[in-house]
Amino acid sequence: MASSNRMLLKQLLYLALVMPMIFSSVNGNGLKVGFYQKSCPQAEAIAMNVIKETLAVAPSLSGPLLRMFFHDCFVRGCDGSVLLDSPTKQAEKDAIPNQTLRGYEIIDRVKTALELHCPGVVSCADIIALVSRDVVVQTGGASWEVETGRRDGRVSLLNDALNNLPPPTFNINSLRKLFQQKGLSMKDLVVLSGAHTIGISECSSFTNRLYNFSGKGDNSFDPTMDPYYVAALRKKCTKNGPNIFVEMDPGSSKKFDVHYYELVSKNRGLFQSDAALLDNAETKSYVEAHKSGNQGSFFKDFGVSMVHMGRIGVLTGTSGEVRRVCSKNN
Repeated sequence: MASSNRMLLKQLLYLALVMPMIFSSVNGNGLKVGFYQKSCPQAEAIAMNVIKETLAVAPSLSGPLLRMFFHDCFVRGCDGSVLLDSPTKQAEKDAIPNQTLRGYEIIDRVKTALELHCPGVVSCADIIALVSRDVVVQTGGASWEVETGRRDGRVSLLNDALNNLPPPTFNINSLRKLFQQKGLSMKDLVVLSGAHTIGISECSSFTNRLYNFSGKGDNSFDPTMDPYYVAALRKKCTKNGPNIFVEMDPGSSKKFDVHYYELVSKNRGLFQSDAALLDNAETKSYVEAHKSGNQGSFFKDFGVSMVHMGRIGVLTGTSGEVRRVCSKNN
């Protein structure tokens, strides 16, 4: 009997030691905070310094650099495949949804700095994740702990980007389906949409809402839009005029804050996918709760949702590689 009790005690002690390790590995998909603490302890500080210097002279890069993480993770997972070049222009970056992305040279600058300190250690996929956090911090948002340990993928296909990146015309049902496929919730959808608080967009991404909406004549516009906002946009985005850029969050496009939700609540979301947030009870409730402030809540939620997104389809362990140059495979 005593022997049996000792055996049971040993089994319980074993489970107490082993099970937390198992669950921590599963929950993070092989990622963890501080992955480079021993192999490249200055990695995060180096990346932050480059972004700080970059945005001090080129603040317009904040939006594209933040979007890059989304555009990477939603296509083949967060594996840095959006950075790969193709001699035949058939990589992800060549797809129409990615042609307005900018800042690849900044990712290269971070990579070069890291290669000098710890060659062959920090993946390009992790650099994108770290840069997204650093951009938010440098534009007035709050920081969060970024899970690292991703490896870089070797495949980048134009059609994958076309099939996985949501167009600005998506309605709430299409958005919900896509986010569910990626393992993300409706809360993640409305929170990550808040990234539209910084950056600019081409007129071509939303002019369908300004003219001949649903084939109802040149002067018709999307009835879900504030007519005064439509009038202001029409002055900049003429029907047959040049494809210029406008602020996604007018008056606050260089500052990471909750102003985006105020605009959406007033039917001034720039894209149909922004307006769609009012067509679901959960997402609408979040918009309403943050339209007049509550910035601390949004900042906390944004960090959590970015961590969730950062776990999509990651390569870890011996999968993939750590590229020496982010635009090409080793």
